[in-house]
Amino acid sequence: MGNKEILYGKNPEELKALCAEMGMPRFAAGQLTRWLYKRHVEDPLQMTDISVACRAKLAERFGLALSAPVRESVSVDGTKKYLYRTMEGHFIESAYIPDDDRATLCVSSQAGCRMGCAFCATGRQGLQQSLSVAEILNQIVSLPERDRLTNLVFMGMGEPLDNTDHVLQAIDILTSEWGFGWSPTRITLSTSGVVPQLRRFLDASRVHLAVSLHNPFHEERLQIMPVERAWPIVEVAEILREYDFTHQRRVSFEYIVMSGLNDSPRHVRELCRLLNGIKCRINLIRFHKIPESPYFSPSDEAMIQFRNALTARGIQTTIRASRGEDIQAACGLLSTAEIRKI
Repeated sequence: MGNKEILYGKNPEELKALCAEMGMPRFAAGQLTRWLYKRHVEDPLQMTDISVACRAKLAERFGLALSAPVRESVSVDGTKKYLYRTMEGHFIESAYIPDDDRATLCVSSQAGCRMGCAFCATGRQGLQQSLSVAEILNQIVSLPERDRLTNLVFMGMGEPLDNTDHVLQAIDILTSEWGFGWSPTRITLSTSGVVPQLRRFLDASRVHLAVSLHNPFHEERLQIMPVERAWPIVEVAEILREYDFTHQRRVSFEYIVMSGLNDSPRHVRELCRLLNGIKCRINLIRFHKIPESPYFSPSDEAMIQFRNALTARGIQTTIRASRGEDIQAACGLLSTAEIRKI
């Protein structure tokens, strides 16, 4: 591809400016938009309702960004893990999770991650690159099960609000009528709590929010999530109290339960104090063991006791079913294995 630019990922305003710059008619921007986001065709030479001369000029300037997965792993429970190679040569992961009439895709926003959470394999890689809009959308467009998708979650590799510009533009393409035309209620974004970008995200989109919480105590959360030093979870909660989550948009808190570390009665009490005044749900997630980790998964009984204690105090709490453990479905495990081959 050399140094060619990428067409896929541009919004209508950018396409209008491009057409004006290249001397193309104004209506060509609408044609480009339809080819890119309704038909998912990015090769200008295949855009047959655009003049031959304009197609040639576009093909000379713009390269192709969409590419199929380089590897697929299939779990006994039906979960599929796809490995993609970015245009810079890094590896990212997407997890396809079918569940009766739902089919959810967990997408990545970065290759690696700079947040450094102690329980996460992706964090051990460090940040390699933030994905472009095209690289984010490619995980959806090039997915073999694309037409079966009902939901999308930004819960894969990376911190979405550490790549806010590209993530918001991808969401805009996904939810606009000129784009994929999805309802925002089909999409959830997960963040560890990047406070400077949180309000921007909440104001700019209507998709659901999931906050990676994992411990309500400042010092204890800091030990497993360095983001707590810059942006304490207390500040995140204060911001969320300013927004209405009683109608179509939801906020949930993701809580990876690690035996003996964050599942005691005092954690229950502090969670209730921290989340007071926020209409929300807590999703309890059993810890998936990663290599050389000092943390352990709790028993089924302990998970149920923790859930029941939170529910009894008025917080809607669910235990998320573990999926794809036999194919390393936890974020970062598959790409880490691929990196070690190089």
